[in-house]
Amino acid sequence: MALLTFGINHKTAPVEVREKVVFPAESMTSALRELTSIDTVSEAAILSTCNRTELYCSTESYSGNASQAGELNVLHDNTSTDAIYKWFQEYHQLSTDDVSPYIYIHPDKLAVQHILRVASGLDSLVLGEPQILGQMKDAYTQAKEAGTLGQLLSRLFQYTFSVAKQIRTDTAIGASPVSVAFAAVTLARQIFGDLVDHTALLIGAGDTIELAARHLHEKGLGRMIIANRTLSKAQRLASQFKAYAIELADIPAHLSEADIVISSTASQTTIVNKANVEQALKVRKHRPVFMVDIAVPRDIDPQVETMEDVYLYTVDDLKDIIEENLHSRRQAALQAEEIIDDQVDHFMGWLKSLDAVETIRQYRDNADIIREAVLAKARQQLTTGTDPKQVIEELARNLTNKLIHTPSAQIKQAGYDERSDLLDAARELLGLDDGNSQNNG
Repeated sequence: MALLTFGINHKTAPVEVREKVVFPAESMTSALRELTSIDTVSEAAILSTCNRTELYCSTESYSGNASQAGELNVLHDNTSTDAIYKWFQEYHQLSTDDVSPYIYIHPDKLAVQHILRVASGLDSLVLGEPQILGQMKDAYTQAKEAGTLGQLLSRLFQYTFSVAKQIRTDTAIGASPVSVAFAAVTLARQIFGDLVDHTALLIGAGDTIELAARHLHEKGLGRMIIANRTLSKAQRLASQFKAYAIELADIPAHLSEADIVISSTASQTTIVNKANVEQALKVRKHRPVFMVDIAVPRDIDPQVETMEDVYLYTVDDLKDIIEENLHSRRQAALQAEEIIDDQVDHFMGWLKSLDAVETIRQYRDNADIIREAVLAKARQQLTTGTDPKQVIEELARNLTNKLIHTPSAQIKQAGYDERSDLLDAARELLGLDDGNSQNNG
């Protein structure tokens, strides 16, 4: 039995390729069952996001080496790799040239290392981002519900979640914001603490404002106003977060309501001027306002920075924070890699121990058969009136002789064949040492 990770991600393929190999949530169950219908694939899970599509499989065997993007050699000898590759290609109706330059394969130990790195955010577009762990948990749940998980992948996923949690706890990999939107929201929380009683005014309706809105919503913001030049765009974004949409012209009337202002538009002229802010502060009775101007050119009059009770940050201020935080994450990533290396070895030790399970089971079964035979004879002797003391002594002698008969015969044969390696292995396996043989000296 072998582990195999087969995938494509943001490092190996552009978005126009990645979007062709997405597995929609509504067809995930059927895809998983198709994948495990391949003769050599016994278990499977699929992780499919905007940045990666990866198949995690337990297979009968893997005869190749690890492969990086562009190095995939498709085998035609009914190996697991060949079968999975063909299925992947046919499922998405793609030619070999469409996907082969972007595919990577990680077997066994490398597969474990890869999944641990992915779950911990070390392989993400944004180093240390936490969303991938939730996406991986979703992949696990989908595979579990589809019935395509067994002992090996179930153990691997649970182990992965535990290691990812350890890395989040023991390192600072996710402690510092590394996106402009997240940095802005983090600063807002540092100033105001709990956001449940506060209002934010977001100016614009692009990706950065949407991301800021999402972070604020997740942090429990009490109220949100979204202003945009096109009201319909503001309304579409506002509907996702139960926010209130206004036009840019309405900002002066609502500015006093905002404890937090985040602006990111493509406007070539100032949207919030000093007079607007002065009037808002009067209405607010000089309660502090946190303002973030992410736009270039700037949306908020730079003179606002000189005003009391206003904390104004520009995109350059945030970039300094982000770069500092990225440095912190890179240092944490080095710690995380060390943790992963140790945990990979630990998991592979468990995996290798599975090879011994069947041997142990057979050995125990044989011992149980011998025990039952000896017990049956002892019970028969007791029913015929044989002295119990004699029965017990004979039972112990017979059980010992029968249990050690086969190992003794094999050891004797090893000596006859001059198999010193086997004799040494037997001494180690049976817990014997030189001191034991000299105890009577």
